[in-house]
Amino acid sequence: MPKGGRKGGHKGRARQYTSPEEIDAQLQAEKQKAREEEEQEEGGDGAAGDPKKEKKSLDSDDSEDEEDDYQQKRKGVEGLIDIENPNRVAQTTKKVTQLDLDGPKELSRREREEIEKQKAKERYMKMHLAGKTEQAKADLARLAIIRKQREEAARKKEEERKAKDDATLSGKRMQSLSLNK
Repeated sequence: MPKGGRKGGHKGRARQYTSPEEIDAQLQAEKQKAREEEEQEEGGDGAAGDPKKEKKSLDSDDSEDEEDDYQQKRKGVEGLIDIENPNRVAQTTKKVTQLDLDGPKELSRREREEIEKQKAKERYMKMHLAGKTEQAKADLARLAIIRKQREEAARKKEEERKAKDDATLSGKRMQSLSLNK
């Protein structure tokens, strides 16, 4: 524990990160100030017409102008040698009218495999219910054996019950005959 009884240091206590929107706003404000200064240097007499131009430039964001400014202000050797990363893919934005929603959609490998797996399972279940798979044939054979065993057991029970009934009937007849004498 540090002297003074404090638990934490002063480092990292209140870090503040600037958001990309704030950075963009600062850059635009700096560009606007630079434009105003250029306009004032070119002609100081046209001060009455400048506010309208300022409003137009604030309202309209010309991305082409910004790209031109960036290309002109290259640092170091970039201005001399034109280097482009061949691995970088330029993102192209598509308009809603250009999107092809009706066309066939390409599935990922996992989705495709999952669909194939479901179809194979459905095919197997149809074959199984029709009795064409090996497992279904084995199940049907097992069921036939069990059915025969149950029929034989039922037949034996019936024979034993009849034998028992015959024995009890013959026993009663003997008693009735012996009583009649």
